[in-house]
Amino acid sequence: MEAIPARARGYVVCVVLIALFCLHTLPNTGTPWWAVALLAALYAGGERIAAKWRFAGTFHPVLLAGAFLLPPSAAALVPVPGALLSPVGQRPRRLRRLWRAAQSAVAVWTAARVHEALGGQDAVLDSDFPYALAPAGAAALTFCLVLTVLDGGILALAERVPVRRAWRGLFLHSLAPIAVHGLAGLMMAVLWRSPYGPVAALLVLLPMCVSWWVFAQYHRERAAHQATIRALVQAVDIKDGYTRGHSERVGQASMMIARELGLADERVEVLRFAGILHDVGKLGVPTRLLRKDGPLTPEERRVIELHPEYGHEMVRGISFLGEARAAVLHHHERLDGSGYPYGLTGSQIPESARVVAVADAFDAMTSNRSYSRARPVPVALRELEKCAGSQFDPRMVTALVRAVDQQGWHPAVTADETSVPPPRPPVSSAPGAHR
Repeated sequence: MEAIPARARGYVVCVVLIALFCLHTLPNTGTPWWAVALLAALYAGGERIAAKWRFAGTFHPVLLAGAFLLPPSAAALVPVPGALLSPVGQRPRRLRRLWRAAQSAVAVWTAARVHEALGGQDAVLDSDFPYALAPAGAAALTFCLVLTVLDGGILALAERVPVRRAWRGLFLHSLAPIAVHGLAGLMMAVLWRSPYGPVAALLVLLPMCVSWWVFAQYHRERAAHQATIRALVQAVDIKDGYTRGHSERVGQASMMIARELGLADERVEVLRFAGILHDVGKLGVPTRLLRKDGPLTPEERRVIELHPEYGHEMVRGISFLGEARAAVLHHHERLDGSGYPYGLTGSQIPESARVVAVADAFDAMTSNRSYSRARPVPVALRELEKCAGSQFDPRMVTALVRAVDQQGWHPAVTADETSVPPPRPPVSSAPGAHR
């Protein structure tokens, strides 16, 4: 996102000023500058490697080792060169680098202060186990908490994420990795202070680098899958020009519903994929039927109704999609059993399919099609509520209504509020009866 709101820029400036305050006592501390330089160079090099592996931000053990070894102001200096020199993909690059440097500096300084206050540096110097674990654990917890607070603030201000969702799950999601990084940082600090010196401390990073490399390979494989998904969706958009962008919007609406239901982040992502891929089976449907003006004949509709099964065949080999595959197959089922392809009822319909069904119908009603004009968003929501319980799961409808009320909805083409939507094709008047 190139356009950073003014309030987000002000937030970044405030964090930078806090970081400068954390560094202001540097001249008055007995700082081992060689250790600061070595840790800073190690962190900067690690960030370069991590960025190349597309797994940036993973060298927290070095930062936490600095918090355990150095005075707070000196520890806060360790991440600054690496953050300012690291590659940034999005603009404004200078502001983003400043943000990363300031955020890391504040988090490390706070962790070092907590560690120092609890007597952690003496415990590290004396290799006093298990007493060294408590200050180190408190420092790692503080480091995680500060990063979470700052990240949530920038999400709310720069990405316009609703405040009540900006911090949801951030702390718990990052706590386990940072706890492991804290333990690795403590091992580095103890070995650093041992007779074996810094060289032995660096060996702690070797097994972690191997694990990071394995994760990088996993993410590359996942990126390849996502590129395949994008190619399939683009093919559908090209084939059915009237619904161009429909898949992405259904993915967005599915994600909004999932978040409103309080589902875990992993399931939210899977449901986004489900929404994006729900119509991929249309690649097997003749183009003339997809672009036909006016109502379909019963024979033509039966051909189009094969698209969920076609789609399921296309995606069932993509293992990471999980329950998204069931959504592709069953998103046209209805709670009363009158849907297709199998006429499932109620809870027989997978939850993912019930989410996508509501998102799909909502976008279909609020977008222009070859056979109907877009309806206003409030009209579409009322239509969904009218069909809740018979066609759609009431929980999913309620979740979408709440999400749209809080976040708004901006479809590609929205009907004028005063216009009267033309009649739907006479084959069916239900909001889910789209192609």
